[in-house]
Amino acid sequence: MATLREIRRRIASVKSTQQITHAMKMVAAAKLRGAQERIMAARPYARKIDEIIHHLILALGDEVELPLLQSRFVERVTLVVVTADRGLCGAFNANIIKQALHQIDFHKNKEVSLVCVGKKGYEFFGKRDYKVIQYFEQVFNRLEFPVAQEITQFLVNHYLNNETDQIEVIYNEFKNAVQQNVIVETYLPLSTGKFEGEFSGIDYIYEPDRLELLNALLPRHLNIQTWRILLESNAAEQGARMTAMENATDNAEEMIHDLTLFYNRARQAAITKEISEIVGGAEALKSA
Repeated sequence: MATLREIRRRIASVKSTQQITHAMKMVAAAKLRGAQERIMAARPYARKIDEIIHHLILALGDEVELPLLQSRFVERVTLVVVTADRGLCGAFNANIIKQALHQIDFHKNKEVSLVCVGKKGYEFFGKRDYKVIQYFEQVFNRLEFPVAQEITQFLVNHYLNNETDQIEVIYNEFKNAVQQNVIVETYLPLSTGKFEGEFSGIDYIYEPDRLELLNALLPRHLNIQTWRILLESNAAEQGARMTAMENATDNAEEMIHDLTLFYNRARQAAITKEISEIVGGAEALKSA
């Protein structure tokens, strides 16, 4: 049975841990507000550029023969795995890795390569027998638009150089502070059915012409989609960390309560034992 000193040390240790988890929760909550504002600001632009590209593709019809829109027979697949750089965020990273393993198994008859965005994904796949062709590190410590452009440029060149036939992205989509959805979507080739918006039938006048405009918008669209994915993952990570740290803080409070009760019972038992020994000694002296 643990001594009273050991129980006091355990209570002090749990209280110290609780202070850390509470502080981490507050930091994650502050970061979440900023991340949420950024993703909410990016979504309308991403949807609008989707709508414009969809209109152009439908207006051009069979004239569209751009490399980024041309589907190929899929023999090589590249998976872009977007995880966090740090842990302590619940099942955030584990869910992404699990889904990535599922996709690897799904494409088991194809040549699969990996692009890791985030340290946790690279640590998992880099230490195992998987083909990791690129690793983008410390992305979320310096989350700026040029980072998204760098990732997009690598993926576009990788596709246009015929080093892969299809690129899929696996990431956490932000819903709210307690809910994140694991998303798997095809990044390249771009699917015409993927774009949002309805074709209104209005014949707009374009300058330059439709095809040239579409050719200029597609790389911008990919940059924006990469930026949106990074923002989604960042917001989802902060939400998951805030929730995980809140649960850890509550669990620490419950543990402190249980340990305090245990300490009081042990202390009361020790006092009762000492009183019994004193009374027993006094009775022995009277008998003598």
